[in-house]
Amino acid sequence: MLKLEEQQLLGEASILLSEVATTPTRSLTLNLDRKENNETHLRKLGKLNVCVNESLGSKTIMEIVFRCSELENKDLFSKSDPFLLMSRKEESGVLVPISKTEVKKNDRNPIWRPVIVNLQQIVSKENPLAIECFNFNSNGKHELIGKVIKSLAELEKLYHSQHGEDLFLPTLVGNDYEDKVLKSQIFVERFSQRKSKTFLDYISDGCELNFMVAIDFTASNGNPRLPDSLHYIDPSGRPNAYQRAILEVGEVLQFYDAHRRFPAWGFGARPIDGPVSHCFNLNGSTYQPEVEGIQGIMSAYISALHNVSLAGPTLFGHVISAAALIAGQSLSNSRQKYFILLIVTDGVITDLQETKDALVKASDLPLSILIVGVGGADFKEMEILDAEKGERIESPTGRVASRDIVQFVAMRDAQSGEVSVIQSLLAELPRQFMSYMQSRDVDQLN
Repeated sequence: MLKLEEQQLLGEASILLSEVATTPTRSLTLNLDRKENNETHLRKLGKLNVCVNESLGSKTIMEIVFRCSELENKDLFSKSDPFLLMSRKEESGVLVPISKTEVKKNDRNPIWRPVIVNLQQIVSKENPLAIECFNFNSNGKHELIGKVIKSLAELEKLYHSQHGEDLFLPTLVGNDYEDKVLKSQIFVERFSQRKSKTFLDYISDGCELNFMVAIDFTASNGNPRLPDSLHYIDPSGRPNAYQRAILEVGEVLQFYDAHRRFPAWGFGARPIDGPVSHCFNLNGSTYQPEVEGIQGIMSAYISALHNVSLAGPTLFGHVISAAALIAGQSLSNSRQKYFILLIVTDGVITDLQETKDALVKASDLPLSILIVGVGGADFKEMEILDAEKGERIESPTGRVASRDIVQFVAMRDAQSGEVSVIQSLLAELPRQFMSYMQSRDVDQLN
């Protein structure tokens, strides 16, 4: 309980976890320095060795299949659209979300796809978990149908007994809440435990994450020469919203790519003497979209602002298809690569059906898509693309995405809370990566 302000600062160093985790030894030695009067002193103040190790619990995977019976109807003219949310209960009583099932449409007796969690997320098999059943609403205000509090150990017993557990609903009686026991029950249809490779195991084995960027150049961003434009380049060097999103995400992901050559595209603009393009190379090249490093993206972005005219409409399908083509080619080359496309946009897309079709096709590929919304637009349509915020995407032909590959965050939402844009976007990435590896049956440990 030392008061740090009363202690003598010997030196400090900072580093991104991804930078340490991607070294062959998972360790780095940093030089300590000290800032005095806003000047950094580079004298030899000592060294700090940083090592990264994974906990054993991260390799222990639980796969659980849940079923519910006789759920209450919450919708006026149809049956409920239920989904489950599993959360870890902290000692303080705060619930920390861990996993969520898909939404089952018009189903009072749903059985969901397997929920996959690792022991590290749960902390221990005896830790209480809240399993809440909600009725999905498109406005985001989901209604609680009922819940149970069970540990993993108790869920395993429930599986072996093949008995159901009554859901309860906290109900206001007078000034207090009482747990009203319902007729609805929850069953554990399957419970299995196994050892699995982790995200960092794949990285250590040589798998690379390749970063790609697509930037919105539609006219709704405003004239780049004016300070109120989202594309305005401040002479003071202060990054605009587009630059901030690219820097914050790119600086984390760059260390997972040994060559650091990143495909970068623009969309929704008219190149000089040409028609509106919904996927053009940011560097001006006709054939080669790659640039060198994060600073290469920044330079190509600023250059493109001087060489294109902002236009529209906002179409995602073309850039998603371009990213999917690269991801598909890596499969045919048998390379261990996974691709992350960052789309930064200021508005609502106008090719929703084409985008859904492209996403469903891409869901079978080693690809995740991170979308950052900048500016003050209504991004409700974007949330439709993020299966975590709704249902799994379905193409116009009725084909359903094999997995969730989209993560969306509005920069204003991430700024208003304590969670940074990086945390909001990247939190889901390892799970999406692992879901792809599991779907390819390449994650089993003996």
